[in-house]
Amino acid sequence: MTTYSESPGTHMIVLPGGGYAEHAPHEAEPVARWLGGIGIQASVFRYPLNVRHPAPLDALRAEIGRRRAEGAERIGLIGFSAGGHLAGLAALAPGTAPDETVQFAVLGYAITSMETETYRPARLILLGEDASPRLRRSTSLDSLVTPDSPPFFVWHTAEDPYVPPEHTYLLASALAASQVPHAVHVFAHGPHSLGLAQGAGEAAIWTTLANAWIREQASPRQAARR
Repeated sequence: MTTYSESPGTHMIVLPGGGYAEHAPHEAEPVARWLGGIGIQASVFRYPLNVRHPAPLDALRAEIGRRRAEGAERIGLIGFSAGGHLAGLAALAPGTAPDETVQFAVLGYAITSMETETYRPARLILLGEDASPRLRRSTSLDSLVTPDSPPFFVWHTAEDPYVPPEHTYLLASALAASQVPHAVHVFAHGPHSLGLAQGAGEAAIWTTLANAWIREQASPRQAARR
């Protein structure tokens, strides 16, 4: 677990993707270093793999509580693919202790729905072959959004063959319906698992867009509103 840079009061936890079976290296430390470069304190959290829900969520909540006990006033999450799903669960799922709350989340090409049949391997790892409709619904981010949910920055590519943009559209629609502050960017071109997307054409601009949005969420003025 490596921490980068200093940003008083705000800490971001980086959750790499990998279908709940592995942690993609390019979505881990490089992302934390990028956040450090824009003045945001960040660390990588390697959540448990190949285990059933709620083990990854429980582990992440404990990590959030630990970071808050160390002095972080505002916690942001940034996750990719399956890591984005976990970030969304931590931000949205009920039953969160006060010291485990999340103030904002950034999701890249995230798995948001366990009710679709896309990227089935991750669902089978997390929920099992015989997951009930109720369990699948309760781990789908769009079903967990309420008017009290924290702000989201969500990005995807329309060409993603593994986690199609439908996942982002479902979450974005739920955020809009509940009037939750959010930014959504779907780029026309690009594969899955882009990470920082350097040299990936138009999708490379996501970090520029997220930079401004993250700074807004981390600002003292934004903190005073909540």
